Amino acid sequence: MALSVFDLFSVGIGPSSSHTVGPMRAANRFAAQLRASGVLPRVRGLRVDLFGSLAATGRGHGTLTAVLLGLEGLDPETVLPEEIERALARIEGAGRVQLAAGSGAGSPRGGAADPASAAVSVPFREADIVLRPLTVLPTHTNGMRFGVLDAAGEVLAEETYFSVGGGFIVREGAEAQVQDRLESTLAVLPFPFTTAAELLRYASETGFSLAELMLENEKALRPESEVRDGLCHIWEVMEACKNSALERTGVLPGGLNVRRRAPEWHRRLTAQDPHRDPQYWQEWINLVALAVNEENASGGRVVTAPTNGAAGIIPAVLFYATHYAPGADAWSEAERRTAISDFLLAAGAVGVLYKEQASISGAEVGCQGEVGSASSMAAAGLAQVLGGTPEQVENAAEIAMEHNLGLTCDPIGGLVQIPCIERNAIAAAKAVNAAKMALMGDGSHHVSLDDVIVTMRETGRDMSDKYKETAMGGLAVSVSVGVVEC
Repeated sequence: MALSVFDLFSVGIGPSSSHTVGPMRAANRFAAQLRASGVLPRVRGLRVDLFGSLAATGRGHGTLTAVLLGLEGLDPETVLPEEIERALARIEGAGRVQLAAGSGAGSPRGGAADPASAAVSVPFREADIVLRPLTVLPTHTNGMRFGVLDAAGEVLAEETYFSVGGGFIVREGAEAQVQDRLESTLAVLPFPFTTAAELLRYASETGFSLAELMLENEKALRPESEVRDGLCHIWEVMEACKNSALERTGVLPGGLNVRRRAPEWHRRLTAQDPHRDPQYWQEWINLVALAVNEENASGGRVVTAPTNGAAGIIPAVLFYATHYAPGADAWSEAERRTAISDFLLAAGAVGVLYKEQASISGAEVGCQGEVGSASSMAAAGLAQVLGGTPEQVENAAEIAMEHNLGLTCDPIGGLVQIPCIERNAIAAAKAVNAAKMALMGDGSHHVSLDDVIVTMRETGRDMSDKYKETAMGGLAVSVSVGVVEC
């Protein structure tokens, strides 16, 4: 459940928010709970089962290695690439996991440790993770179960988690606690909303834009300076992600031998358009989307926006806003920061609607929930920066999703590469077009954003499971690439 823009935009690692970031967070939380409960010193054995989509495409999405890292107490928002490489090499070489090594007291990063809470070395490696692709747990297709055993083989603790999209996780049995926290947070928001109709009503009553409404809600949770600084940090990570990809050549990992195109495209485009002529806007947003998703596909540091599989769309359209909006070349630094935060606030407000009314999980509703939601959010953000009224911003979001309805999630080889990388570029251009179309009108239209979100949800429910991030249908089976997923 999302209430804040920072629920939808968070820093993590690639290649997938639901299949990499979520499982890493769940494993980290399980390890931390073992430490907090006092069970950790008695642990001598470990078991991990992955179910449904996590099992079906887990190897290609980095799920198995993410689980190992999380069990060691590493967190997707703070872990560094070199830490990942060292930890995985050590685990594979020794065949052992240092359970809860990086969580709380006893962490090798945290100075003196309480011996009773020191990490426990357990025999376990990637090959020991049990994959159950044909078993779908009732709550969600992205299920995972962790268990630890004592020296006699008796179960000391066991927990089941679900990765429900965008890096969000839910522990089985904790649904009531999640609802309680949600309701207590909603109680302090000046403008609680679950539908676009409510947002538009608030805007009409107050004269606020959608970005201003979202900002008021954020200010109920943290100081305004912290909100704006946090949003600019999100943008900075997006920029760093893009820039990192522009320096990396060769092929992407995973066995498909997909060549990194961003560096060569950047070189050619810089030569063709040294002065940023507006006629090249689409080439530039194609490049940004491509670069971000190549970085994501290689396991790099990325902003979940609102998922990793769709992480290139919002950075690309935000690039358009900050480079091609009227007067953008003359913005002061303060004006640029305001435009960036307004873009992300409006996009975040729309993202909340998708989390509330439908889903952003490709394993639940197909790629319409990932790329479609991101395109819709980006269209809203751009319309906001271009001066759109609340009705025009809502219309932009609706147009973008309406023309992503039914989009399937069929990654070849279970990797977030084909068709995911190019799909982000296409969806970014759709978002720009949707914003421009909405701004040509007065905001009135036949299909509301709420209507199209509900339609997306129902379309996802009707969609065959083989088109929902299982690599069992569509391009994933139509194209022979010689990659065996599981």
